[in-house]
Amino acid sequence: MPSKACSVALAGVGAYAASQAFVGPVASPQVGQQQQVRSLRQGGQAAAQDSSSSSTSAVGVLALGATGAFAAAAQVSQRGQRRAQVVRQATAVAEKVFTKMPASVKPGVVTGQALVDLLNYAKENEFAIPGVNIVGTNSINACLEAAKIAGGPVMVTFSKGGGQFIAGKAADNTNDAACIAGTVAGALHVRAVAKLYGVPVILHTDHCQKAWLPWIDALLEASEDYFAKNGEPLFSSHMLDLSEEPLEENIAICKKYLTRMAKVNILLEMELGVTGGEEDGVDNSNVDSSRLYTQPEEVWQTYQELASVPGGNFTVAAAFGNVHGVYAPGNVTLKPEILHSTQKFIKEKLGCKSDKPVSFVFHGGSGSSQADIQYAIKAGVIKMNLDTDTQWAFWDGVNQYSKKNAPYLQTQIGNPESPIKPNKKYYDPRVSLRSGEQSMAARLVQAMKDLNCIDRL
Repeated sequence: MPSKACSVALAGVGAYAASQAFVGPVASPQVGQQQQVRSLRQGGQAAAQDSSSSSTSAVGVLALGATGAFAAAAQVSQRGQRRAQVVRQATAVAEKVFTKMPASVKPGVVTGQALVDLLNYAKENEFAIPGVNIVGTNSINACLEAAKIAGGPVMVTFSKGGGQFIAGKAADNTNDAACIAGTVAGALHVRAVAKLYGVPVILHTDHCQKAWLPWIDALLEASEDYFAKNGEPLFSSHMLDLSEEPLEENIAICKKYLTRMAKVNILLEMELGVTGGEEDGVDNSNVDSSRLYTQPEEVWQTYQELASVPGGNFTVAAAFGNVHGVYAPGNVTLKPEILHSTQKFIKEKLGCKSDKPVSFVFHGGSGSSQADIQYAIKAGVIKMNLDTDTQWAFWDGVNQYSKKNAPYLQTQIGNPESPIKPNKKYYDPRVSLRSGEQSMAARLVQAMKDLNCIDRL
């Protein structure tokens, strides 16, 4: 990871480059002065050569040249001031300091030790970060907007299907090409805009089962290349869901991937037990209910193996009755006490002082009661996944806009105000999509309240 001095230098370089792109290239002061001198000299020489010109004319030419020089200098000065202002604004964003967060955590994408510090801070202060599945820039915008309003960190999560949707459903997806390209493109988009919201952002990928590992392999290659150029990975973390495999194989594959991820400071999230229901191509609707509850011994076995990886950092999605989706009351029975008993079990095994040696994540958070969420957080849950609730919120925002403005959305021309009045400002896609963003952001802010993730910066 780059040192603090190096990071500040890089931020300064980035801000300067941004300002150059914004105002365009301008001559340096030295170049400007040289041009002014040449202009004056040329004016004087021309006056001397013309024997018919009076001395008054020569003075006039020199005066006119001087006026032009001063005007040029003023223009250069104004451009320089505008450039300096842009530099100051960009640098201010890059140098923003959080008063409550660990010093390593800055606005923008958080990786490596800064991510570990952020998650430990969440565990110590008993709040969890929302991990939100996104499908495009609109849902990304809603996540970042919610985090800015709430004053807390957020995790932007890409699924394999979400990545493909970003690339476009008509794109060639041979060997997951579209899934890979879309996920990388989405990550680069988040990196380009995250600092503008002034919040810490975790770049994460969701459930990756064994058959989908080539997708993760390609994303790791992208992060390794990014690391070589920038000193940090493209993604903050990846989730491997090998819960359908035998426990020993699940752990062995995760350990293999964590060894690779540790070399570029990527955190691993792994799953034990099964999250029920269906989400984005993963269908566990008919799974045996006993597999919905992880045993402390399984977590301990996993912890031992993954903790032995040099430089490795990981979180555990231990199942405690979690189900993807929203169901009628009584159909889902969460048992967060499993997490409490697991922490106690591993603390005794380790002989450590910490009451919460494991960092847990909560899958299938949509539709969960606030009481279950709060009890799970007290057991060391530092992140909760959200998808179904935020999907509905986005759709509801678009739907409500459509209902409210229905008379203006039937034809291009003609509405209750006039048969010849155009309706373009109503059917402009940005208007309805913005309603979706605002609705999703509002629902996410409510979720952040449930997670105690308010005013944490």
